Amino acid sequence: MSSHKSHGGHQARKRFGQNFLVDPHTISKIVAAVAPKPGDNIVEIGPGQGAITAPILSRCPTLNVVELDRDLIPLLQAQFQGYPDLQIHQGDALCTDFSRFYETGRPLRIIGNLPYNISTPLLFHLLTYSGMVRDMHFMLQKEVVDRLAAMPGDKHYGRLSVMVQYHSQVQPLFRVPPGAFRPAPKVESAIVRIVPYAEPPYPATDIGLLSKLVNACFQQRRKTIRNTLKHLMTEQQLAGLDIDLTLRPETLSVADFVRLSNQMEAFS
Repeated sequence: MSSHKSHGGHQARKRFGQNFLVDPHTISKIVAAVAPKPGDNIVEIGPGQGAITAPILSRCPTLNVVELDRDLIPLLQAQFQGYPDLQIHQGDALCTDFSRFYETGRPLRIIGNLPYNISTPLLFHLLTYSGMVRDMHFMLQKEVVDRLAAMPGDKHYGRLSVMVQYHSQVQPLFRVPPGAFRPAPKVESAIVRIVPYAEPPYPATDIGLLSKLVNACFQQRRKTIRNTLKHLMTEQQLAGLDIDLTLRPETLSVADFVRLSNQMEAFS
């Protein structure tokens, strides 16, 4: 997330999806939501020009940041040279092994302003580390936050809702208007808190199968469960399922999908 100083006029880059956060009120609200404390193991994705980095560091001087844009690295190093425990890692968050930041007894707290073009794959990548993560606070396009938090029957409910809610609690916190950024994006943003479960309330016996099932169902969300599953199972297996096959995927809860996936696994 990124600062009110222009730092020699670094231009936000379209290819990185950069929109720098400049509104002090929004910055304060985000930092209050994260509530960083000394000793926290915080990783910031995409610090940009340091808008969030600065107030986080003042409360928690040990910080790892992952920044893709090489041109921003020297600016960040100059701005935060008084913080020897700030580690700046140049690289793509999508390819970053976040387990390298984990320490026993110090679970990760991940924060960031996620560019829209990578937000979904990045969330799926981060969920693979959910056992090491205490919480995540992200600025996302509001529509993505709506999808993360959607309940069955909601038009935003889909693969992202089911898989993120399988692993974690999702709490939309507040909206961020386009005017809080330079340049102002064309979309509204929102802050979301994602808190991984220590144990999923509805454990899947095969998470890969659950993911495949949810993916297949929402690729054809208007079809009934029967029409989606007939490509994956025999008629006999379908008949043995304990679920109404005339339902559409968007009406099934996370628990329903897990139950269905566990029954399918038992047949295999």
